[in-house]
Amino acid sequence: MGDSAASRNQIHSNPVFDVSVVQGGSKFFDDDGRPKRTGNVMTASAHIITAVIGSGVLSLAWAIAQLGWIAGPAVMIMFSLVTYYTSSLLIACYRDPVTGKRSSTYSAAVRSHLDGLKFKVLEIVQYLNLFGIAIGYTITACISMVAIKRNGCLHKSGGQKACQINSNPYMIAFGISEIILSQIPNFDKLWWLSTVAAVMSFTYSGIGLCLGIAKVAENGIIKGTITGVSIGSSVTPAEKIWRTFQALGDIAFAYSFAIVLIEIEDTVKSPPSETKTMMAATKISLTVTSLFYILCGCFGYAAFGDLAPGNLLTSKGFYNPYWLIDIANAAIVFHLVGAYQVFSQPIYAFVEKKAAKNFPDSKFITKDIKIPIPCFKPYNLNLFRLVWRTLFVIVTTVMSMIFPFFNGVVGLLGAVGYWPMTIYFPVEMYIAQKKIPKWSTRWLCLQILSLSVLVIALLAAVGSIAGVVHDLKIYKPFKSSS
Repeated sequence: MGDSAASRNQIHSNPVFDVSVVQGGSKFFDDDGRPKRTGNVMTASAHIITAVIGSGVLSLAWAIAQLGWIAGPAVMIMFSLVTYYTSSLLIACYRDPVTGKRSSTYSAAVRSHLDGLKFKVLEIVQYLNLFGIAIGYTITACISMVAIKRNGCLHKSGGQKACQINSNPYMIAFGISEIILSQIPNFDKLWWLSTVAAVMSFTYSGIGLCLGIAKVAENGIIKGTITGVSIGSSVTPAEKIWRTFQALGDIAFAYSFAIVLIEIEDTVKSPPSETKTMMAATKISLTVTSLFYILCGCFGYAAFGDLAPGNLLTSKGFYNPYWLIDIANAAIVFHLVGAYQVFSQPIYAFVEKKAAKNFPDSKFITKDIKIPIPCFKPYNLNLFRLVWRTLFVIVTTVMSMIFPFFNGVVGLLGAVGYWPMTIYFPVEMYIAQKKIPKWSTRWLCLQILSLSVLVIALLAAVGSIAGVVHDLKIYKPFKSSS
């Protein structure tokens, strides 16, 4: 971000510089004076896959187990189609409908299309959700690191030891790595991290899928029922209802990537138009990830039936071959290291832009210190960025240590974030941009879609909160081991 700000300042402060060249675009700058974008279908797809395939894939077998063989896959397909449709609406709202100006963030797109009140609501919802996602990813990465340690312990003891592992040191280690990576200035410079993370996501998803297929072959039968987990001694009627609702939240979380879609679109070069490139990238990414999701979820349920674990690779899921499970969990950690940064960038950018706007004369906020790096360009160290981003990571790490509940947190994040960011605001922006008449057939269809998903989100939130409350009864913050 320091590089971009410095470049713009140089442009506007140099009287010899021909501003018309900037406005028309040049070798180094786009038509708005910002540094030239370099993204394409491949890099955008990598960003999206990194954002989509995350910790959510690990809970899909459990989610399908709560819903059953008919409702489970049907709900996943429904979420996939709805997400693709509303993502296409959001992508079309990248530029201001009047001026054609680019929107560098989701909130900027909302501001250019909707009134001030909706924009303020959007900011609150977006940044709270991004904050929650950072916590969720810290929890998931920690669970995978603990699983690697536990697998080694169980293997050495031949399964004789309980192998209780304190998860707090692993959360702290993850936090330290994120503090370092958080100093990457902006989204456009994250392409390499997203590419690595996308490869890692395919790695552990592929391993989970293969282990599910192998387990089904070993069992010789396909487990599970049409209606999902049966009510009986282990599950009461009330728990069945809460779990069903929570499963909807888990699936919604797996598709919650619209929150960073505009930021990804802002990395794409033009021509061709950003909309064309992003539509292609979104189609590729959602097709690939949806196929993975359905296969992983279904084979996980077929392998374990009603006993499908909340986390396929860690909690009473697959144990052998232990070395392959370790590779999968290591891939999860590497993936979430990158995904954490992808989802945190909008928060970083928002706070830093606000600070620079409110305190333009503060050297602590605006000044970059050039640090020479052998064989590379000098790194621009910004002290405010260093301090603020470090504090952000520390807070998310501490919150993760207080609420380390995988399924409950994932379901709640999906319930809270999916409807407003993926459905409501894209629909409202599209209606405003296209000037769709109120009470017209198209307007009614879009509103029915939005209200239907809102009902699902509210049910998912209720179920997830019930799950977290249940977990809190038996958990002691900072003391429990995994």
